[in-house]
Amino acid sequence: MASSSNRMSVLLFLAMAAVMTTTVHGQGTRVGFYSTTCPSVETTVRSAVQSRFGSDPTVLAGLLRMHFHDCFVQGCDGSVLISGAGTERTAIPNLSLNGFTVIDDAKAQLEAACPGVVSCADILALAARDAVVLANGPTWAVPTGRRDGIVSRAQDALDNLPGPSDSVESQIQKFTDRNLNVQDLVTLTGGHTLGTASCATFNDRLFNYQGTGGPDPSIAADFLPTLRSACPQNNNGAARVAMDTGSQNEFDTSYYTNIRNGRGVLESDQRLWTDNRTGPFVGRFLGLGGGPNLNFNTEFGQAMVRMGNVGVRTGTDGEIRRVCSAVN
Repeated sequence: MASSSNRMSVLLFLAMAAVMTTTVHGQGTRVGFYSTTCPSVETTVRSAVQSRFGSDPTVLAGLLRMHFHDCFVQGCDGSVLISGAGTERTAIPNLSLNGFTVIDDAKAQLEAACPGVVSCADILALAARDAVVLANGPTWAVPTGRRDGIVSRAQDALDNLPGPSDSVESQIQKFTDRNLNVQDLVTLTGGHTLGTASCATFNDRLFNYQGTGGPDPSIAADFLPTLRSACPQNNNGAARVAMDTGSQNEFDTSYYTNIRNGRGVLESDQRLWTDNRTGPFVGRFLGLGGGPNLNFNTEFGQAMVRMGNVGVRTGTDGEIRRVCSAVN
């Protein structure tokens, strides 16, 4: 009897240890994490986003994109915010990120009010939500409690971020690697309803697609002149084009309508409509059948919470940076 009791105690201890390990490595976030330690965190971040939005409307898309780029490289640990040679910020996909000053402003205010309490990773997650709300999109409760990473490498960004010419297979794999599914892929890519893409990310579709000497045949014939006008042959790649034509500052489903009509700017986006794994979800967001209709606002908030818990550091893992652009 004593031996059986001891064995049960050991098993219980191991089970508790496994739960504690899981919590430390990413399942310990919760809504209201700072309710007693820094109750002003959400209003402070929201105010910083609103303030910047007043002078720079493009910051909304920038903050949403920055959060995505953070989470897909080493998890949502604020590593994209670290500056310096060879950091994620210096990787080509991150050179056009916008919104760092918003995070820095919010962090400075929070350090004054609650020193050493609120992580940069959490500030970024909250700011991305607030950006969507300001673009007339949905709101959602953001679980917090992340801690900041101390490693930031440009190569990691190059290796892990989805690219503008990625096949659907490649996109699905990158999401699957982060425990996100095909619906999450289509939903979160819908964030391209906000913002712009540089000509450099889709020049190859306009004049000599895959060495054919002509354009990508999936581009609608009446849309091609618009893209070629914005990005003429032999351009330097710097000009920018709305990823959701006619609605780049409004959070809505017109992005899905555009890719359905051959008006997707990025090849990776356009492919979502034509692939039989992702196309049905596009159709369901547009109410075209293929399954129960999906509400974009509802699904987007839920997918953002799932993405926001990818690889997070909690408990004693990582640190709380004093400034977001540098490790302590």
